[in-house]
Amino acid sequence: MYKYEEIKVVHLEPTQRCQAACPMCDRNKNGEEDNQHLTYSEIFYEDAVKIFDQDFIKNLKKMYMCGNLGDPIFAKDCLEIFQYFRKNNNNIQLSMNTNGGARSKEWWAEIAKTLDYVIFSIDGLEDTNHIYRQNVNWNILMESVNSFIKNGGNAVWDFIVFKHNEHQIEKARELAQKLGFKKFVIKKTGRFFSNVRNQGKDEHDMFYRKEKKVIKIEKPSDIWVNDALKKEKFIIEKFGSLKNYYNLTEIDCKVKKEKNIFITAEGYVLPCCWTAGRMYKWYHKDYRKEQIWRFIDAIGKERINAKIYSLKEILDNTDFFENIEKSWSKSSIENGKLEVCAQKCGILFDQFSSQYL
Repeated sequence: MYKYEEIKVVHLEPTQRCQAACPMCDRNKNGEEDNQHLTYSEIFYEDAVKIFDQDFIKNLKKMYMCGNLGDPIFAKDCLEIFQYFRKNNNNIQLSMNTNGGARSKEWWAEIAKTLDYVIFSIDGLEDTNHIYRQNVNWNILMESVNSFIKNGGNAVWDFIVFKHNEHQIEKARELAQKLGFKKFVIKKTGRFFSNVRNQGKDEHDMFYRKEKKVIKIEKPSDIWVNDALKKEKFIIEKFGSLKNYYNLTEIDCKVKKEKNIFITAEGYVLPCCWTAGRMYKWYHKDYRKEQIWRFIDAIGKERINAKIYSLKEILDNTDFFENIEKSWSKSSIENGKLEVCAQKCGILFDQFSSQYL
């Protein structure tokens, strides 16, 4: 897929810790208890220095923190790791995605000096944000936003549209302008699609902690529905089923174009957050039922761990990335084509890119 010297972008998941309980996030079971497979691992400053040598950092265009199972601001050394990258490459683009509901005003003022921008995931206003972003305190979030912006930080507001917050889009946009956000982004979520059942859905059962009961989180009005999901009927008519579409579709890999690697909080190196996102599904008692483990186990999971082996050894001396790319030419998922690649980078059904207006 690519070699060590070619890497230009690092997507780092610095921690598996987060205070939130977003019901469509893999770190918990529909908003209730935590995913039983979590190890609560973390990338500390010392790990970052060991994994990313100075010459490697100088060759990068971008490093950003987000991930699958945690929020960067809960990583103990989040700020220090960003500062290490900035010290070694003043031209690198640094950013993170966060719910914003933690850390002190002083911390946010300091990180504003280092990052190019922060994407704050805020799905509504004070009376609705907590429905999806459970456990995120609005007052703390606003304190974080204000401190970051007032100290020169460039802030982006990401607004995922659900039925319960779609009536607030324009008020949220007005608030974003008032607070000094540089950009307000409406996201037409692809979350109303089941990758297990390979079909769209109109609602999702979630445990609503505030009232200690199960409620339904609903898909928004058609205008705000992810455009890829509107193609579901067409895809089925053309290919017979979505499963058959995955068997036949060409793969246009997003991270291959970027020369991107994803590093988990445990230190595992994978092409992207989507391949890594198949590692620990809570609905499997044995998480190794997921197809990605066939590729990991073929190499040995220790061999793709950057806390144990260097990035150069992982990228240049194993076949892990190459085996994933080779799978794209297989005749079907059953015969070894990696399904998550077909789901996320198939050329006709792109839920990710279709989020954005």
